[in-house]
Amino acid sequence: MGQKLKIIGWLSVGALAGALTTVSLQTVARGNMAPLPLEELQQLAAVFGMVKSDYVEPVDEKKLITEAISGMVASLDPHSQYFDKKSFKEFSEGTSGKFVGVGIEISQEDGLIKIVSPIEGSPADRAGLKTNDLITKIDSTAVKGLSLNDAVKRMRGEPNTKVVLTVFRKEDSRTFPVTIVREEIKTQSVKAKLVEPDYGWVRVSQFQERTVEDFARKVEDMVKQSPQLKGLVLDLRNDPGGLLDAAVALSAAFLPENVTVVTTNGQLEESKFTYKASPQFWRRNASNDPIQRLTQATGGVLKNVPLVVLVNEGSASASEIVAGALQDYKRGTLMGSQTFGKGSVQTVRQLGPDTALKITTARYYTPNGRAIQAKGIVPEVMLDETENGNLFAALRTREADLQKHLSNGKGKEDEKLDPEREKAREEALKKLEEDAKKSPAERRLPEFGSDKDFQLQQALNQLKGLPVKASTTLAERKVEKKEN
Repeated sequence: MGQKLKIIGWLSVGALAGALTTVSLQTVARGNMAPLPLEELQQLAAVFGMVKSDYVEPVDEKKLITEAISGMVASLDPHSQYFDKKSFKEFSEGTSGKFVGVGIEISQEDGLIKIVSPIEGSPADRAGLKTNDLITKIDSTAVKGLSLNDAVKRMRGEPNTKVVLTVFRKEDSRTFPVTIVREEIKTQSVKAKLVEPDYGWVRVSQFQERTVEDFARKVEDMVKQSPQLKGLVLDLRNDPGGLLDAAVALSAAFLPENVTVVTTNGQLEESKFTYKASPQFWRRNASNDPIQRLTQATGGVLKNVPLVVLVNEGSASASEIVAGALQDYKRGTLMGSQTFGKGSVQTVRQLGPDTALKITTARYYTPNGRAIQAKGIVPEVMLDETENGNLFAALRTREADLQKHLSNGKGKEDEKLDPEREKAREEALKKLEEDAKKSPAERRLPEFGSDKDFQLQQALNQLKGLPVKASTTLAERKVEKKEN
């Protein structure tokens, strides 16, 4: 298949509602380029010269050029980006699922860092840190007042360096220091368990390099526990996306061999491509195909087991590829709420040893040819977040809410302000203010996969043929077309 099959899906870590983007890393020959606009480039050079000579104080030339490049790329769409040395390193860590640190999943509680769970086998796990432990100090710095990102940066560092965490353990009502040696951590993007006898739950929180291997191993273990699996819930809620080949592989685990999973289309010939449910589209070496191994070990149970796919506004990019493919082939029932709507592909091109350009080069389409850019995937069954309705869903940002978002290629589009949605946002903001007055335990949404997870319970009801409490208020958000 030549160069096209060497395309590797990458994912970028961004701050846009947690939406990570599906990208491709490839070398593209540029041919038939239009002549450069010399007059405009002369103006750019003239402005650079004037700023350098006339500005009130000396300017850093390299910083000025970097900012000009960043501004030019950022003006295109929300997902195109120039990577300097620091951001390229963070991007690479996000796509590989590897970083150097202590190995804990964290959140914030009352201004402190709360351990959601230590990563299995990590330094933090070996040091005996537990779920619900609170970190009060990182080395000599008090955590109170630090942002979550600042706390993460302080806990990360170089391999084999030490960090001292001061921990408060509620159950023992004691505070104690723990010295941890940092090392490379491999994050876990897949969780799986039997939530009831013969009913499984698999959560994919992000599509990383290890996701397919972890998915195959954990599902195989689940089937060993329950050979007569009666139903499975694939949970893609708040999955911001990731590696394109991982999304294709995961889809293929449930679909017939060699069917189309996703197509891409853009200006470059290399952007026009079809990914199929066949090993050459995801297998990274000839000796290792986790999906083929899983299918053989389980007797192909995933090809036929009754399936529900849970999605929400935070399901974006690669997770939308999976949801769209399974929906088009009627392989399972999609439940939840309309997805994020990130249906574009970014290509990462390295500019130097530690700088790169991530640029939007294509839109992607579901097997039936649906363009989901700025629209998303609409589930067959709409579900509220909780039994009491949607508490904060109206506040979540989707692709269509982002400035300069790409249209879906079906004509010029614009989303008008929906009075009902604006009303829902106002109500959600009031609820948020009221919620802030409650204790953390009272205001927290139930954990995904727990017995208090309302949407999961509705998914299980769907699999068992029991009544499902569908939403009476959620409706598809449509993008209205503007006349030219």
